[in-house]
Amino acid sequence: MAKGAGERTDVLQGTLDLMVLKTLETMGPLHGYGIARRIEQMSDDLLKMNEGTVYASLMRLLQRRWISSSWGASENNRRARFYAITASGRRQLTKETENWGRIAGVMARLLRAAERS
Repeated sequence: MAKGAGERTDVLQGTLDLMVLKTLETMGPLHGYGIARRIEQMSDDLLKMNEGTVYASLMRLLQRRWISSSWGASENNRRARFYAITASGRRQLTKETENWGRIAGVMARLLRAAERS
């Protein structure tokens, strides 16, 4: 069943790593909770970010060396792990952004073709 207007939805499979990399490129170092909230804000709260899923993405990105991490103090002065995009992460972000543009173009063509049928 389709989601109603304004109803929150889950993140599309395969897009979370791209969103995390873009968020870190745009915002600079953030902790996991901050990354999740920023993505929700940028989607006008239409995307629902599960913190466990975000942390799984962060671990994947760390293993690939597309992000780095360091300990620091959060806004409320609690110890938090902050993540930052690396040079190889920026290169990957460029590739993923180009790939996403191609996929979005294909989807737009498919949806237009379906409307004409």
